[in-house]
Amino acid sequence: MLRIQDLSHSFQNGTETTPVLHNISFEVKEGEIIALLGSSGSGKSTLLNLMAGLMKPTAGSIYIAGHNIVTMNENRLAEFRRKHIGFIFQAYELIANLTVRENVELPLVFQSVHPSIRKKKALELLEQVGIPEKAELFPSQLSGGQQQRVSIARSLITEPSVIFADEPTGNLDTKTEEEIIAILKRLNSAMKTTFIIVTHEREVAEQTQHIISLRDGFLINERMADESVPAAGGDSG
Repeated sequence: MLRIQDLSHSFQNGTETTPVLHNISFEVKEGEIIALLGSSGSGKSTLLNLMAGLMKPTAGSIYIAGHNIVTMNENRLAEFRRKHIGFIFQAYELIANLTVRENVELPLVFQSVHPSIRKKKALELLEQVGIPEKAELFPSQLSGGQQQRVSIARSLITEPSVIFADEPTGNLDTKTEEEIIAILKRLNSAMKTTFIIVTHEREVAEQTQHIISLRDGFLINERMADESVPAAGGDSG
């Protein structure tokens, strides 16, 4: 589903070059739910932006559903993102003057899907995330956890190949965090959608199938979530 091959990235500021990712390679299978784990400054946000096609890497390849997005021009990449990539954001990124249902429908508006089809799919997804009764309310009338459920439903409505969840529990209390992770795991199991959860919280990462850990721009380990953590002295980079 997703393959990262020899990926490196540097930021250029005048004559100064700052490397942030160093020769990263890994694969994510179709239908997996994985965690990209790292502290602030580890490079995980840069890697997320590269995988989502929001930036071009300095070197390397990024394959999603068999397509190398690094070689795409901006128009083709924008179209590819609309069809194949979904996003869940830490701050929800809902549009205040649209109802919950309209927020969920929005990606299909850009695909010119008929309104009746959009509405039906949105209501079905709101049922799956547990808030069908909130469909005609506005985001300001919802709790943080409910807003994140709307964001999850919106990310799924185009039936994307992969969904990138950027710190999806970062603004939530512990109980709500557990509920949101449980929803993601249930949807992953039921719909076989591939989820990549970017997080700095090991407790969140441990609930996924596969953990990819970054430190200072290096991949320091890649393991199944139920495997033991390598000794600190075994980290490379």
